[in-house]
Amino acid sequence: MRLFSIPVLALASCLFASTADAGEVPSRVYLNGVPTPVYFNDGDSFKVLAGEHSGTRARLAGFNTLESYGPVHRWGDWHAKELYWIAKLATLNARRGVWHCTSEDLSTDTYGRILWYCPDLARDQIRRGLAHAMTINEKPSDPTYLAAQRQAIEARRGMWAHGVPAYVMTSLHSSTEGGGRDDGTQYNRMVSTFDGHSNSMAHKDAYDECQWICAPERTEVSSSTVAAGVAALRARADLEPILGGLSDDEVSQIVRDYAHVGWFAHFFREEDEDKRLELELALGKLASDGVLPSEAPGEGSCVLYVEFDRRYGNGRPACLR
Repeated sequence: MRLFSIPVLALASCLFASTADAGEVPSRVYLNGVPTPVYFNDGDSFKVLAGEHSGTRARLAGFNTLESYGPVHRWGDWHAKELYWIAKLATLNARRGVWHCTSEDLSTDTYGRILWYCPDLARDQIRRGLAHAMTINEKPSDPTYLAAQRQAIEARRGMWAHGVPAYVMTSLHSSTEGGGRDDGTQYNRMVSTFDGHSNSMAHKDAYDECQWICAPERTEVSSSTVAAGVAALRARADLEPILGGLSDDEVSQIVRDYAHVGWFAHFFREEDEDKRLELELALGKLASDGVLPSEAPGEGSCVLYVEFDRRYGNGRPACLR
């Protein structure tokens, strides 16, 4: 059975249309304790409408809702348009609540948006299956967010109703965009559904507009398989200079990443690339020895590629309509 029946989809459509057509209807958010009117343009960002921070835009840290500019996500048995409605429902949920957000230093992201931490909103969105926990590096997410996500996954709420990928692909970058490495290398961001950390899939591919890009993934990797991989790596004395500074949780994350997708969010600086490559060879040997999975990966989370400046307005490509 699909998550939404036609009447429910129609109701969601009417609700969203009525909100959007009304203009920037404000929601109340407490910013560092001050009640402030804001406008949620999606489920994890807003524009401040008045007060000390009037006119600024916000990106809410620690969680992520799906893109709401079009039907651009799919995984499992989901149709892209169904996940599109999940994104729209996340926006509605954010608009209808009263939330509390803090920012100690009013730092901004690469788009100039102030990073706010809104734990009550984050937990509510995640618990409903309208968002997933996310950090922007290899560190795990907030434990309370992960607990809410485990509950949502177990109950198959929202975005988890028709499949749970090991990683959700959240952003794509074509080699034609520029802004990557000097050699043309770009990265697609993958976020672990196990602990919320981000992993970067490096590539030099040029994507066509409206092309589906899917992450390769082995979906079933048991905790015992991960534990066996960690034990095998720890048993190698020659890897001690590489792994000695890492905790067992960090080594587990590396093994889990490699087992699922064939690469890992590493804990090494750029000048330690040789260490990363040596560890990758060791993981490859574990796969060839049967300790880790070696079968060809299947299809995980997918995203429809449309360059940023083509996502909005009347000139949007047909695949976003």
